[in-house]
Amino acid sequence: MGTALVTGASAGLGLEFAWQLATAHHDVVLVARDEERLTRLARQLEAAAGVRAEVLVADLADRAQVDRVADRIRSDEDPVGLLVNNAGFGLAQRFVGGDLAREEQALDVMVRAVMVLSHAAAGSMVARGRGAILNVGSMAALLASGTYSAHKAWVRSFTEGLAVELKGTGVTATAVNPGFVHTEFHARGDIDTRAYPEVAWLDAQDVVADALAAVRRGSVLTTPSLRYRTAAGLVRIAPRSAVRAFGRYRKQIEHPSLDEPADT
Repeated sequence: MGTALVTGASAGLGLEFAWQLATAHHDVVLVARDEERLTRLARQLEAAAGVRAEVLVADLADRAQVDRVADRIRSDEDPVGLLVNNAGFGLAQRFVGGDLAREEQALDVMVRAVMVLSHAAAGSMVARGRGAILNVGSMAALLASGTYSAHKAWVRSFTEGLAVELKGTGVTATAVNPGFVHTEFHARGDIDTRAYPEVAWLDAQDVVADALAAVRRGSVLTTPSLRYRTAAGLVRIAPRSAVRAFGRYRKQIEHPSLDEPADT
C-alpha cells in the first residue's frame, strides 16, 4: 500500500485506521480539522511504530481545503498508495424542519469530498498501476434513515461503479459497511443509543481489521461481523415498505450538547 492517507483520522474509526496502518509499517497522512489531536497522534505513531506521520489539517466541508488534500494525493513525492475516505458525522435531525446548512455540510463531507478525493487518487494510482481506495459506508445505506442513509447509499453505489472502472488497472475500490461501532461518533453527533443492546455493537479494531483485509483481497464490498452480514441479507430481501416502516433508527438525545460534529 505504501503511504496511506486517512480522513477523519483524529477520532473513531479514522484513529483506529491510523494505528493499524502505522503498526503494519505504512507511513500515514492524517487528515482532520483538529490540529492538536492530529499532532499528538502523529507523535505517538512515529514513536510507537517508527513510521512517518504527516499532519494535514483540513475541513472537508470546505471545497478549497478538500482541493488541498486532493493535491497531496496527486503528489509524486511520497505517493499515496491507499486512500481511506472515513470522515463523516451523524446528523441527528429530521430533514423537514432541520438545519439545511448542516445537511449541506454532511453532503459535502460524506459525498462531495469522497468523490473529489477518489478522483484524485484513482487518476494518480492508475498512472502508477497500483493502489487502493477504501470508502467507509454504513449498514444505513440499506435503510431509510434520512439523508445519512442517502449519503451512505451513494458511497456504496459509487464504490461499486468505481471498482468496475478500475478493473484490470492494478487499483481497487472497496466499501466497508459497518453497523453500530463503539467510537465517539454517536456521542459527538448527539445520537441517543440507549435503546440498542450491547450485542448490536462492534469494536473499532475488528471493523478496521475487516476493512483492511478486504482491501488486501481486492473485495469491493465488506460488512464486518456475521450478525451484520445476516442483517444485511435480511434487509435486502425484505419489502421496502417494511424497511421504511423501520424508519429512523437514530434519535437525538433529549439534551444535545453544543459539541462540533465528528471530525471532518
